[in-house]
Amino acid sequence: MLARGAALAALDAEDAAHEGVTILLTDDETVRELNARFRQKDSATNVLSFPAPRNPERHLGDIALAYGVCAREAAEQGKRFEHHLMHLTVHGVLHLLGYDHIGDDDAEAMESLERAVLAGLGVPDPYAAGEGEHERP
Repeated sequence: MLARGAALAALDAEDAAHEGVTILLTDDETVRELNARFRQKDSATNVLSFPAPRNPERHLGDIALAYGVCAREAAEQGKRFEHHLMHLTVHGVLHLLGYDHIGDDDAEAMESLERAVLAGLGVPDPYAAGEGEHERP
């Protein structure tokens, strides 16, 4: 329910509430295999986004979250697991909507929207000072 609510909030923020997203919360090994297969990176990562081609069902794509990585990062960063999971879900949905964080301006725009969506869900700013160490997902 947490990931679903976070995904719906991100879609709503971008007026894409009628778009579909599939969310997979799975083990680290499955995400490692997906990362190796589709990104040629042989390691588990916290979240992967797979955009779908345009389709009449309005399915935006799929998100895969690695439970172990998410739990480890939350502990290391001093965050509640559910908050971190919601943040990564929002982050993944925004990637499906075309956002990225390669350049500084793009990163700031994406992070600003993440903050706004998460605030609406009662989740503290994941990038705020004093919230533990932060890395872009």
